[in-house]
Amino acid sequence: MEKFLGFILKKEIIGTLATIILAYIAYKVVNFLIDHSLTKAKTDYERKKKKTVTELLKNIMKTLIFAIALICILDMFGINVNSLVASLGIASAVGALSFQDTLKDVISGSVIIMDNYFVIGDYVNYEGFTGQVIEFGLKTTKIMSVDGEVKIVANRNISEIINLSQKKASNLILAPTAYEEKVEKVEAILSELVEEIRTWDTMDKEKTEYIGVVELNSSSVDYGIRIYCSPGKVWQYRRDILRLIKMKYDENDIKIPYDQVEVHNAKSK
Repeated sequence: MEKFLGFILKKEIIGTLATIILAYIAYKVVNFLIDHSLTKAKTDYERKKKKTVTELLKNIMKTLIFAIALICILDMFGINVNSLVASLGIASAVGALSFQDTLKDVISGSVIIMDNYFVIGDYVNYEGFTGQVIEFGLKTTKIMSVDGEVKIVANRNISEIINLSQKKASNLILAPTAYEEKVEKVEAILSELVEEIRTWDTMDKEKTEYIGVVELNSSSVDYGIRIYCSPGKVWQYRRDILRLIKMKYDENDIKIPYDQVEVHNAKSK
């Protein structure tokens, strides 16, 4: 027991614990100051940009506090920090080529902020992967799709990221309808539906429209509605509009065709 207490009470152990606790407190205080030091945002875009800048500053300060704490702990254990830093300087010169990509990521992260490429909350496309920017760091950006998949993109690939939030997103919604239904009746109902959805938030009233018969399938006539809205609303609006189409069709006794299987039983002789 005495040996254990003696080990615990060593200045290296106490100093290490104190350094870790102080570093954690410093990190929390710095985060608090960052959150409250930036000016309050007035628009949705300003709020998203503030969040992006805040996350980046927090990542920088976390790295800095961790580095200072590590140096203090090494110094407590008698490691010559000055010579270590000098040797790291030599090693960094030797391994500069290995860290070129990391440096590019950090520089690109700064460019993203300064040139407003995108902010947290924006919808972007990267090599066919579409999703929302959920996290932005010094080296990487995290994008989450509507299915919950998360893609991590190095910041140096900024030129390959397409920001979809700077324009309205388009989506074609088909309403499959039975052939026996009168075209005029179906078109009147869908045109009325379009007038209703044009009033929805972020919906482009000018471009959102009923576009007519899109395709004649083997068992249905497909009528189309083209919507334009903010990228973050597309899939929710698509679900809502399909629900509305079903309700309108039910109210007006319009049939939606579906696959049916006929079973014939042979009569016994």
